[in-house]
Parts: sequence; structure tokens; C-alpha cells
Amino acid sequence: MTRKKVVVGMSGGVDSSVAAALLVEQGYDVIGITLNVWPRLEGVADDGYRENGCCALGAVEDARRVAAKLGIPYYNLNFRDVFQDKVIKNFIQEYVRGRTPNPCVRCNQFIKFDALLGKGLALGADYVATGHYARIEQGEDGRWRLRKSADARKDQSYVLYVMDQARLARTLFPVGGLTKEETRAHARRLGLPVADKVESQEICFVPYKSYSEFMERYVPEVVREGPIVDTSGKVLGTHKGIAFHTIGQRRGLGISSPVPLYVVDLLPEENTVVVGTQEDLLQQECVAEEVNWVSLEAPSAPLRVSAKIRYRAEPAEATVYPGAGGRARIVFDAPQRAITPGQSIVFYDGEYVLGGGTIA
Repeated sequence: MTRKKVVVGMSGGVDSSVAAALLVEQGYDVIGITLNVWPRLEGVADDGYRENGCCALGAVEDARRVAAKLGIPYYNLNFRDVFQDKVIKNFIQEYVRGRTPNPCVRCNQFIKFDALLGKGLALGADYVATGHYARIEQGEDGRWRLRKSADARKDQSYVLYVMDQARLARTLFPVGGLTKEETRAHARRLGLPVADKVESQEICFVPYKSYSEFMERYVPEVVREGPIVDTSGKVLGTHKGIAFHTIGQRRGLGISSPVPLYVVDLLPEENTVVVGTQEDLLQQECVAEEVNWVSLEAPSAPLRVSAKIRYRAEPAEATVYPGAGGRARIVFDAPQRAITPGQSIVFYDGEYVLGGGTIA
């Protein structure tokens, strides 16, 4: 019987390393691949940076050592151009538009489950696998469903709502049914050299102290001073560029006020930052674009959901009103704080991802 072949995206971390190891134990023919996506940046060595980052040279070496330990083929492939085009360019454009992007969503869509899958198919693979904490199931109707991880603290289903039926059918999440502690226990049992490696939490392609420094160096034209005004239009101060601000921001505004003030709107056409009170941040509805339906067919009638407006947000009860052109209006039962254009809004039914889109 021919063994099923799987290409595993190996970031050099413990999750993807254990994913590869478990697939080997399960009898799959496993190939490890690390994607070289880091951009060429000023003041940063071309061959890697941020020693513990998922895009660092150290990550490649860790992945290579794990592959050697497992006795599987390993390749480090250059995906710089597609990452630049699909992820970094969008990241910059969104901030310039006064929006706050989520680059992990686009990386999953265009890199890990498009470009990587394409490379895997070229190598004769049946599946692509990653170390994401989420689960994939097939319903009685034959439709693939995306489910939250068994570890609620590590669940990554929010950034995977872009998965469609074709991608889900070809994807494996070997650690999705494990807790993080169980994953590390497997790594120690198998003697993997990354068993106790610290996780990287930053944006993978930003090696500087902050994303604002990345923007200043990469697109210096975004440094353009403009007014900070309150909701009545009164000028309170000056900002150095709207790309350095996001909805809900309080710190770093450089203005004084007897009450706490937050960024409540960004007006790129006027190069203006609008600030207001905590109450001004509350909204009860929003519009989403590029909506993708995952675990069900696109609905034609209003749908009750639990919706998350950011990765760490608690789901809130809401009604989705589907619209034309991949758009939808979402009305929450109760006002939500800092609904932010550019971020993802993801719809759930209990543990299952129904779909999601980008807040417009």
C-alpha cells in the first residue's frame, strides 16, 4: 500500500516540529519545508534576523535539525517575492489607508495554504500540514468544517477563516487536538531539540523594535504630519502619520486631556486622526468585505452567530445580513469596543468557524 505523502511547513518552532513528528509516527511519507519569506531591509543582515523569530536564520537551522532527527527530507525554499506581493505590500497599503491589517490571515491564505500547497502538489504530495492549533472535520454531508483547537488558549481558528473547501480537503493540523503542554511533552518524548523553545509573538517580517519603525524605514513617505482633532473638529495636537495609529489607541498620542482619549477614527484623505472618549469607541454594527464561508454554504438569509472582531476578543452574539459582492452587515446584540477596519471578523457556531471577512 502506497503511503500518503505530506509536505509540512516547518517554522523551526515546537508546534510544526511535533506536527511533522506525529505524521511520521502515523506512517505518512513526510517532507519538511521552511519558507524563506524575510524581506531585504535596511540595517538587517540579508540571511536572517531575530534569532527566535519564525523567519529567522536560526529557525531554518532548528527546522533542519528536527528534520534530520526525524529522518525526513528537508528543503528551504525562497518565497520572498510572493510574500512581498501578497503580505507585505498589503500590510503597508492598509496602514496607509488608515486601516489595521492582520498579516497572519493573508499569510495563511496565500503562502501556507496556496503557495506551499502548490509546491507540495508539484512534489507529488497528497496533503500540506502545519502546526496550527485548529481542527478539520468532515460532516455527514461531505462538507469540510473548521473547528476550534482542543486548547482554547492556543486556538488559531480565527486566522484560518480564509480556508475554503479545496484547502481544507488537502490540509492536516496534527497538533489541533492537543494542548500546548501535550505538544511539548511529545517533543520531549521524541527528543526534539526545540522542545523548550520560546514562542515568537511578533509580526514575523518586522525585525525592528516596532512596526512603526518598519514603516518609517520601508515606506518613509508615510511620515507626514497632520492634525489630531476631537469629535467636534477641535485641533488638540499633531501626529506624524496616520499609519502609526489604530482605532482604540490611547498611548503615544502626545496630547493632554482631563479625560482619557482614544483614537476613534482615521481620515486618510484629510490626513487626520480623530480622538474621543471610551463611549465614542462603542459601535453596534459594521460592514465586512471579502467574506468567505467555511463550514456552510453562503447563506441567503440573516444568520445568528457569535462573532470575534479581533484575535483575542471574546465572541459576541450578533446577526449577519449577507449582501452582494462578498459583503455582509453585522449587527451585534450589544455595542462593541473599537471595531477596527482592516481587522478580521470571524463568525462562529459554538466551536465551528462558519466564515469571516475583513472589517470595512
